[in-house]
Amino acid sequence: METARLAEPQPQPQQRASLTQACARLADATPFNLAIFAVIVANAVVLGLETYDGVVREAGGLLSALNDLFLAIFVAELLIRIAAFGSRPQRFFRDGWNVFDFVVIAAAFLPGLRENATLLRLARLARILRVVRLLPDLRVLTVAVARSLPGVASLTVLAVLLVYVYGMLGWVIFAEHDPEHYGTIGDAMLTQFVLLSLEGLPEAIDRGLELSGWTVLYFVSYTLIAAFLLLNLLIGVVIDSLDEAHKMEAERALAERRAAAAATEDPEDDRRLAIEDRIRELRATLDALEQELRAGPPKAA
Repeated sequence: METARLAEPQPQPQQRASLTQACARLADATPFNLAIFAVIVANAVVLGLETYDGVVREAGGLLSALNDLFLAIFVAELLIRIAAFGSRPQRFFRDGWNVFDFVVIAAAFLPGLRENATLLRLARLARILRVVRLLPDLRVLTVAVARSLPGVASLTVLAVLLVYVYGMLGWVIFAEHDPEHYGTIGDAMLTQFVLLSLEGLPEAIDRGLELSGWTVLYFVSYTLIAAFLLLNLLIGVVIDSLDEAHKMEAERALAERRAAAAATEDPEDDRRLAIEDRIRELRATLDALEQELRAGPPKAA
């Protein structure tokens, strides 16, 4: 009897590795991601239809069933992505986007959620945001926006300071001549804030010319400093953040491929990663040589 038990097939590691590899390839497959994208769009359409009372009265049961079907598909997708990491599923949670997906989908199973219509709609709406996870370019833009927030906050402080200073100057110059726009510091700052977009600038200049021709310097200096200079600084901050986001996305994608390769025993994945590492090293070497070439020959002592 004991011999028969020992002869029984034990769980084969090769089968588990094959399943992990199949899940990893499926999760990275373009048709699979396109299908999930289509489901997210369909989920958004259904949520929009639920805002029409007539549609809910006629097809409320169908819409509810579709929402449940979408949730089941999202759960299956999440399980496939976790299974792609094989015996180390904890690596799935090292990526912020994966954590976001897990939280958004798991929120649907919170106790009492279905009894609260508002929370249920918010949970379903949050699943629509998963479209960012599936579109690399949109994901890069989202990361870039997040990374640009500190720089944008500093520019906001500078903009408020300029608006306040020019608002005070405007109050001193135009308080009696144009009390509607510069009667108080609040009115003056609001006027200057609107002028940041150059909206109404010609009219403001005309009102200033009625008082004195020198007022043109006030509006021209404000336009150059507050509108043009701040706008260019903002563009520079966003571009720098976008470059950082591209690098972060490339590193994240590489980390995912390394984790997927480590979870399988297929030597082909390791060979591809090794080739990519060599290509990156060659590119870095070429960049360094190009910089040396641009720098020119070293100066003699």
